[in-house]
Amino acid sequence: MSDPVIAQKSSYVVELEPGTYWWCSCGRSKNQPFCDGSHSGTEFSPMPVKIEEKKTVALCGCKHSANKPFCDGSHNKL
Repeated sequence: MSDPVIAQKSSYVVELEPGTYWWCSCGRSKNQPFCDGSHSGTEFSPMPVKIEEKKTVALCGCKHSANKPFCDGSHNKL
């Protein structure tokens, strides 16, 4: 498997309303941290993020987290 593009070396801290969002796993989306379909033709697929109640989350920006789609600080080792 090839490595994803590092969109940024920090998390995306976003406040989300209840619903399902699609986290970009390839790093190519122009709508970071969410998918815009740029993964088409690659081995990557977006990951669903289900939010039950309004909250602030830190989504991975480097695409290397062991806790995808959430940030685990892996960007500090890149």
